[in-house]
Amino acid sequence: MSEMKKKLVMIDGNSITYRAFFALPPLSNSKGQFTNAAFGFTTMLLRLLQDEQPTHLVVAFDKGKANFRHDAFPEYKGTREKTPGELSEQFPIVREILQSFDIPYVELAGYEADDLIGTMTKQAEAQGFESLVVTGDKDLLQLVSDQVTTMLTRKGISETEKYGIPEIQEKYGLTPLQIIDLKGLMGDTSDNIPGIPGVGEKTALKLLAQYPTVEEVLAHAEEAPGKKLQEKLKEHADSAMLSKQLATILRDVPIDVDLATFAFDGYDAGKVRETFKALEFKSLMNRLPAGGIETESESTPTEPAQPLIETQLINDDQLTDVLAQLPEQAGVWIELTGNYQHGDLHGIAFATQEKAWYLPLQTGQYPDALKDFLANTDKHLVFYDLKAALVALRSHGLEVNCRAFCSLIGSYLLNPADGAPDLYDLIERHVGWKVTALATGTAKKKIEVSVEERAQHAGSVAAANAIMQERLAQALRDKDLFGLYEELELPLSYVLAEMEFVGVRIDTEELKGIGQDLSQRIEKLQEEIYELAGESFNINSPKQMGEILFEKLGLKGSKKTKTGYSTAADVLEKLAPYSPVVQKILDYRHLGKLNSTYVEGLLNAAREAGVGHYRVHTQFNQALTATGRLSSTEPNLQNIPIRTEEGRRLRHVFVPSKPGWKILAADYSQIELRILADIANDENMIDAFVMDMDIHTRTASDVFEVEPEAVDSNMRRAAKAVNFGIVYGISDFGLSQNLNITRKEAGQFIENYFAKFSGVKRWMEEVVVQAREDGFVKTRLGRIRSLPDINASNFNIRSFAERTAMNTPIQGTAADIIKKAMVNVNRALQAEQLSARMLLQVHDELIFEVPEDEIDALSQLVHREMEGVVQLQVPLKADVNVGDTWYEAK
Repeated sequence: MSEMKKKLVMIDGNSITYRAFFALPPLSNSKGQFTNAAFGFTTMLLRLLQDEQPTHLVVAFDKGKANFRHDAFPEYKGTREKTPGELSEQFPIVREILQSFDIPYVELAGYEADDLIGTMTKQAEAQGFESLVVTGDKDLLQLVSDQVTTMLTRKGISETEKYGIPEIQEKYGLTPLQIIDLKGLMGDTSDNIPGIPGVGEKTALKLLAQYPTVEEVLAHAEEAPGKKLQEKLKEHADSAMLSKQLATILRDVPIDVDLATFAFDGYDAGKVRETFKALEFKSLMNRLPAGGIETESESTPTEPAQPLIETQLINDDQLTDVLAQLPEQAGVWIELTGNYQHGDLHGIAFATQEKAWYLPLQTGQYPDALKDFLANTDKHLVFYDLKAALVALRSHGLEVNCRAFCSLIGSYLLNPADGAPDLYDLIERHVGWKVTALATGTAKKKIEVSVEERAQHAGSVAAANAIMQERLAQALRDKDLFGLYEELELPLSYVLAEMEFVGVRIDTEELKGIGQDLSQRIEKLQEEIYELAGESFNINSPKQMGEILFEKLGLKGSKKTKTGYSTAADVLEKLAPYSPVVQKILDYRHLGKLNSTYVEGLLNAAREAGVGHYRVHTQFNQALTATGRLSSTEPNLQNIPIRTEEGRRLRHVFVPSKPGWKILAADYSQIELRILADIANDENMIDAFVMDMDIHTRTASDVFEVEPEAVDSNMRRAAKAVNFGIVYGISDFGLSQNLNITRKEAGQFIENYFAKFSGVKRWMEEVVVQAREDGFVKTRLGRIRSLPDINASNFNIRSFAERTAMNTPIQGTAADIIKKAMVNVNRALQAEQLSARMLLQVHDELIFEVPEDEIDALSQLVHREMEGVVQLQVPLKADVNVGDTWYEAK
């Protein structure tokens, strides 16, 4: 059996990351990290692993800005704009991803990634490797040989093309080494390699077809066609020779590498999955195999796990005695299958730190002793997720009225960057036990779980909760977070549980009507697209659409690859002004997404609560975002589109649950900017809010130095982009993208902004200095976010931490304020004995349903509680509106 051919894949890390950054929209995760470049790099990496099956793999990076080429030509790459901070801070993320895959990377001060790859391909050839170089830089075509192939990215990173010796000959009529001579003659504007002025690719190729090197072209300058070209060749001979030198990739870099250390035999999918989870690469999770790339290994049988704690199975008759002997503080775990809002309830466990009891339950047949205990106990029960437990028990008719502790919220406050820590990770971290989740199978293929297995699992988790309470509560007190936990987050869990249980009514007939209307419009668009195209085709097929647009209709803007033409949104948006069929295709896609994601999604999520009465019960995530913001899932009601009329129309279906009731919406006005004015103590911004001016008009007036009346829509739009951008740490690059202006203009605008709002500038500098000393930042209500990288030596890592230090006190305080308003409003509703109910929280907005005769009372209550929740130097302002639907209340 012949030995498998060794295949080394070398990735140009800087080139691929750079191209991914500009190919993808500016994605960021809930922690505020920009991730588009890292996401794009990872997408390509996964594709390479699948398609190329390398035996050896390495990534090369540039290290430092200066290299030996700058010694020969100080202006080398001198025309390049400074790397955007949004990109540079992602290189550490890419390295982190490589580490999770166990893929090595190399870098060496004074040399570029090209030179490291050149050196490694030379070594690989000597050792009989087949090599593939993956890059976006055509310079690396010079490395191609019988054993080396180059894969060039063409459109962003989604399309690639391989070049061997025949492909280079076919495209350029050159040998690989002549690529260097081509660059010597024509130069390279991206690297600021001068070449010979006025000589482009076409002329250079003609010259090299006659004389194969720069040296020979220059030696025969007088034979070049045309006197003008002859003069240029003579006058700029030194420039051509320098350019050839700059374009030549070194192949003998003094780097000590052993290709054997690049051996790649798979990766640990679990380890990669954790990294993807932290970065929120949800769409890439499905591309990971269940257990990593398979490698040959022998599985060793494991011993059955020993019980972590003694758990006693009890029946209804024994329950009263067990509940009586529970200590003041007892751990609890509810055994559920499925969604906690309406899943099957199998049993409940109570535990001390040393022992547990498990009571199996039959749906609907719950002992009176259990009902009485949960409704009236004076014990302090410890849950993992209090909100979920309250909703789950109440959905089965079991009301809970007791003091409680929530391990999930406690852990989240201590480390908000964790983002909804997994139960079993939490137990291992705080208790040291390895508890395994029960394998229940899937909806189609269920696995039977014995009562004994459920008892052991439930008892272990309940006991772990009892142990964690003590440790988490002490840690919260040590960090001065117990007040935030007890006065804000814990009561909020009860409020959210009530909101989830109640849900919000939707008019399914109206929703179906919207769906029918969308379907008709989609059908009409389809007919119009067919008419303009001259034939029918599958509009949802990129292949068929590409052939219609770019072959039959002759549109330009997408090149054909082996997978067909790209019909991505960014490609079509650029073509829309030139062809009516393209805009109709974009409209077709938009309406199709509204119909499938929102109309069908809401109909599927609706649960019947009476004849013709349907309600949607979203899940509010209280322990997910690093800033403290709430989010919503299953379905996500915070993400209903509002930028298009079709999207806004969906709010028509959210209606009161009773006849004669109304929907009331209360929305904080520009809360983050008001917090910024207060926290930065900026006189100009404070003055604008105190005078109740439009803050964006005031900003434009100050920055552009015109009277407020002279501010036009473009000025206000620019001011608005900066106002909100400052909150999120916008850079000149980010602002230039938002406003479609140059980075220089954007930088000048930001500079003018800080000149007028000097308090903001001063505070941004001071908060970073303080964060360096403390290692964390705080919100106004005491929420802490640790910043372990604030003093990192790596500039990019440190810069991200600095931006987080500026952003968190503002976003986090806004999150605290809306949460506290929810708690205070709920208490006031109970105190005033109003029938009105809080239904939804969407960013800075609260949605209620209210009887008509309580509208005035609720409006006054909401204004009072929302605007009086904290005292700032500027007034908090809540806009309150009422209507028959959520749409009308906006």
